[in-house]
Amino acid sequence: MSVSNPTLITFVIYIAAMVLIGLMAYRSTNNLSDYILGGRSLGSVVTALSAGASDMSGWLLMGLPGAIYMSGLSEGWIAIGLIVGAYLNWLFVAGRLRVQTEHNGDALTLPDYFSSRFEDKSGLLRIISAVVILVFFTIYCASGIVAGARLFESTFGMSYETALWAGAAATIAYTFVGGFLAVSWTDTVQATLMIFALILTPIIVLLATGGIDTTFLAIEAKNPDNFNMLKNTSFIGIISLMGWGLGYFGQPHILARFMAADSVKSIAKARRISMTWMILCLGGTVAVGFFGIAYFSAHPEVAGPVNENHERVFIELAKLLFNPWIAGVLLSAILAAVMSTLSCQLLVCSSALTEDFYKTFLRKNASQVELVWVGRAMVFLVALIAIAMAANPNNRVLGLVSYAWAGFGAAFGPVVLISVIWKHMTRNGALAGILVGAVTVIVWKHFELLGLYEIIPGFIFASLAIYVVSKMGAPTASMVERFDAAEKDYNLNK
Repeated sequence: MSVSNPTLITFVIYIAAMVLIGLMAYRSTNNLSDYILGGRSLGSVVTALSAGASDMSGWLLMGLPGAIYMSGLSEGWIAIGLIVGAYLNWLFVAGRLRVQTEHNGDALTLPDYFSSRFEDKSGLLRIISAVVILVFFTIYCASGIVAGARLFESTFGMSYETALWAGAAATIAYTFVGGFLAVSWTDTVQATLMIFALILTPIIVLLATGGIDTTFLAIEAKNPDNFNMLKNTSFIGIISLMGWGLGYFGQPHILARFMAADSVKSIAKARRISMTWMILCLGGTVAVGFFGIAYFSAHPEVAGPVNENHERVFIELAKLLFNPWIAGVLLSAILAAVMSTLSCQLLVCSSALTEDFYKTFLRKNASQVELVWVGRAMVFLVALIAIAMAANPNNRVLGLVSYAWAGFGAAFGPVVLISVIWKHMTRNGALAGILVGAVTVIVWKHFELLGLYEIIPGFIFASLAIYVVSKMGAPTASMVERFDAAEKDYNLNK
């Protein structure tokens, strides 16, 4: 193995700590609500940091720094779009979704919420939304497993195939055992590790390249356009990158954090914590990729791995510039980013299979213990499928993430957003929104129309479909009554 013992020991300690947290959470998991939503017991700090960590997957430390390293600041539009989208999601959706899910059958999953909110007796809304979750999340899980495999491959000199299993094993272990509480508690630790890595690394790279003036001159010498945020961009290109922010309204793993908050009162404080964390992390990510241009220009002899795969820029900088013990901690931050997102994606898929298929259609009278164990079995099943999808070593993390992000953003984003702010939305409107959003993303992606990121037309067409179809009918009196009661509850407690 091409790695020093300190790095390996750090990794082992970190993984062992995460599994230990999973075992602690196991003792607090008594029923399906505990396993899926942690019994709605998350305080503001855990809600904030777990929402952030579950959002910022391996692409934060691999995909985005790699894009900045290759293209300069013109790729930074994506960070601006994400910050705006995340803030609006916290502002308009978080608190309202928390009370709406409680008022609509104490829903544990998004399909459960849609089914109760729109009084869908046919089960069609539940089935279609659960299928969307399974299709796009399996792709998303594959992206996390690819990121983990890349980390183990480059850090420990493993083959890609071995790294694939090594990277996935620890995440599967604590998610399988501890469920939502394990995922949320570990996310809080992982979010702390990620922000430490993303603040420290660019500072050390800056020092290694001779300070800010020398670094900027080296970046300019490499290519003056690295500073140009409009380089090789067009109006459509900028809109496409900014459009990533629309995805927040429909990401089930982030929305689950809102649903699990202990009260609406926790949301405002959680929003401030989460947005501060996010802005610092994204700023650090952009800085790592940007300053990396200067470092590898000055040291071309060690630039081989980064030139071969630009998504390794953070990994290589950590290995080259830090003591092996510190490097182990920093590289654990990538593992933290991968594990935090992958774990909650596995859990949401498990929730969809257990709550929305098994319990609803196969075993209505299943005991809580049985449902928890079915949930654990589904975590394992989805992980195996995702590992199979990730088996191609040519996969790129950001490409896989962008497709899944668009799928959720367009299929669920408009439905979730409009369902919590407009009482006149109907069941057929919700159904039309999910179908139009998902189909638009798949078709637009396939034909690569106009060079526009597929989430934007998907979100627009889905929103129009919801409005038009809802206007063709009317919600029942009980739907309006529940909506008004939830809105009143929200306004009293926010």
